[in-house]
Amino acid sequence: MIADVEAVVTTALGALELDLVDFRRRGSSARPIFEIRVDRRDGAKVTVDDCARASRAIEAGLDAGVLTGKRYVLEVSSPGMERPLKRVEDWRRFTGRLASVKTEVVVGGHAECTIVGVEGDPGAEVIVLQDAKGQHHVPLDRIAEARLAFHWTA
Repeated sequence: MIADVEAVVTTALGALELDLVDFRRRGSSARPIFEIRVDRRDGAKVTVDDCARASRAIEAGLDAGVLTGKRYVLEVSSPGMERPLKRVEDWRRFTGRLASVKTEVVVGGHAECTIVGVEGDPGAEVIVLQDAKGQHHVPLDRIAEARLAFHWTA
């Protein structure tokens, strides 16, 4: 069911020139909660209007089918300052930026690194990261979790 719901979401967003950044399901089976983070394909910041348009389009797709029932909660938002990095396209887009990365490949399993780039063939990409201890070459499929790092400055 989750894959079917995600397909409806992706189709609805594609028609609006938006990309799915993150999809999470929580709640109960009687009242599922779908958390959806979207991003604009043109690189501009996601606005409240973008989220409202996305929400209406996704609701239309979900309500037309029998995937969720009538009692679901839909939460659509921007990826935020600490945007999740999941797809190889995310890593390429944010090359040069600081990321918080969880992987057993780095000492301690967690590091804050600069994204140097992406190497390798499609399906076998390696993310190149730089931290104080040196450069790390981490296969994308060995990264448990990653997001852009953001630090407030005065």
